[in-house]
Amino acid sequence: MIMARIVIAAHKPYWTPEDSLYLPVHVGAANSDTQLNFQRDDEGENISASNPRYSELTALYWAWKNLKDEDALGLAHYRRHFAGRGERGVLSGAEAAQMLERCPIILPKKRNYYIETVGNHYAHTFDAAHLDVVRDVLGELSPESLPAYEKVLSARGAHIFNMMLMRRDLFDEYCSWLFPILFEVEKRLDFEGMTAFEARVVGRLSELLIDAWLNTKGYDYIECPVMSTEKTNWLKKGGGFLAAKFLGRRYTESF
Repeated sequence: MIMARIVIAAHKPYWTPEDSLYLPVHVGAANSDTQLNFQRDDEGENISASNPRYSELTALYWAWKNLKDEDALGLAHYRRHFAGRGERGVLSGAEAAQMLERCPIILPKKRNYYIETVGNHYAHTFDAAHLDVVRDVLGELSPESLPAYEKVLSARGAHIFNMMLMRRDLFDEYCSWLFPILFEVEKRLDFEGMTAFEARVVGRLSELLIDAWLNTKGYDYIECPVMSTEKTNWLKKGGGFLAAKFLGRRYTESF
């Protein structure tokens, strides 16, 4: 059976599945006084200190650089998982292996925005200039990906959350492509005056890049529903979405 591992990005004590598929990782451990009984992301080769800007991606980077024996690697969040028939409705290791036998890449179901494009949604909720920074960096480091990036921005749905599970060779290929781009984007962004929420911009922008990479490469993937361990306040979430689009109120917190 395929040996897969999904690292769970967590910054505080929280329930995690006992299935061996999962490895909880304390993200931003280099900046934290909290002691969690999780794998720390500041051990081995890491970018833990950059967690305030990269969010869950410090767990992704740690897995890429430090987990060597797995056939497939991926990322989930402490409160957001791929759905399945495992503990508390979370994807089980057996299910993940079966899916990987069918296809080498598993992604969360696309989020559809319906009334606006992905690019417009970002511009309404954050700073549209960030999209131009990504565009410039792609033009220099991965020009072949620019058409796919533009396609992502003009679409009305995208694979978000930075969640995935990929066969090892494709995971390595993706991370080898992604992180040099993000490091250069980070250098060109102006963080002066950003709130802590806004400063998580590098991790946020990376959500726009996985589809650009996939569309450029033409790799097959299958989608898996996402489940949350916490109740979603759809009134607040929907209200924030509409206020951003029609009233120009940018996001100031996660929903």
